[in-house]
Amino acid sequence: MDKYELRSYSDEESQNIASRLAVLLKPGDVVTLEGELGSGKTTFTKGIARGLDITRMITSPTFTIVKEYEGTIPLYHMDAYRLEHSEEDIGFSEYFNGVGLSVVEWAKFIEDYLPNERLNVKINYIDEKTRNIQFEPNGKHYVNVVKNLVHEYAPE
Repeated sequence: MDKYELRSYSDEESQNIASRLAVLLKPGDVVTLEGELGSGKTTFTKGIARGLDITRMITSPTFTIVKEYEGTIPLYHMDAYRLEHSEEDIGFSEYFNGVGLSVVEWAKFIEDYLPNERLNVKINYIDEKTRNIQFEPNGKHYVNVVKNLVHEYAPE
């Protein structure tokens, strides 16, 4: 499985990358976000929301598990952190097979519920402003999405 990387030097740049990614995705797509606390998962999701023309404030769904936002397509923002060691299925398949884009933070805690074809994104903290964003596409559609995204941001 191929991996692709982009480097971001600010929250705004991370959001710009995520915004462009959102435009390349379609209803029913699933994006997982992994990274340490404070690495920028919710910041990245804010960029995805911007790319979907969502104007509502995006906040972490830690205590609600799922937040839904309306845009050009719906955004289902999930935080599975509180589901570690839980066997509870809160209807993930309805979201993953729905009419919106699912973005899942801490997806490793619901691995059994995730579709095989998805885009895994890992955000690594480099320093206060710098992040390494690693994309691991699973499925031909996601490979094409990531190649288009990385090509757009590749240095000249």
